[in-house]
Amino acid sequence: MEMNFCNRCASKLELRVPEGDNRLRHVCASCGAVHYENPVVIVGTIPIWQDQVLLCKRAIEPRRGFWTLPAGFQEIGEPIDEGALRETQEEAHAHAEIERLFAVLSVPEIGQVHLMFLAHLIKPEFSPGAESLQVRLFREQEIPWGHIAFRTISRTLRCYFFDRNRGEFGLHVSTLQRSPDG
Repeated sequence: MEMNFCNRCASKLELRVPEGDNRLRHVCASCGAVHYENPVVIVGTIPIWQDQVLLCKRAIEPRRGFWTLPAGFQEIGEPIDEGALRETQEEAHAHAEIERLFAVLSVPEIGQVHLMFLAHLIKPEFSPGAESLQVRLFREQEIPWGHIAFRTISRTLRCYFFDRNRGEFGLHVSTLQRSPDG
């Protein structure tokens, strides 16, 4: 991301390696403040009801009309599990209970880290939130694989079904690199 002005004193920033660092950073030419760029954290759930997973059809870009798990940006001051439950409530009007952290997915090309929690719906009650066109439960064989919004969601779902079918859930940590075709 290109930064031009210091958020402390509004002076011009320059790109340089600060003393004691080893990476180019945006540094204020006037006050010397270093402006770090760090990954954004995405939090979400895999909401389960019996043998089904709750998915949301996106009402917003990017990937409007494609299916996803309920997830979104973690807020400042918000614990990751509470953020995941908030996103589930906002996108699917669903109440869930977190069981455990299930997947940690790094997407360096867009500066994101996705934390996905295994969760159980308290009741099979849900409806589309402002960011969803439709919300519904899917059995494994019904998942619309060709219409999943993001690689992180496909990876999370595939790991979930793999673990469920073998009867043992692990923690999945991976990095998704840019595909060779773009």
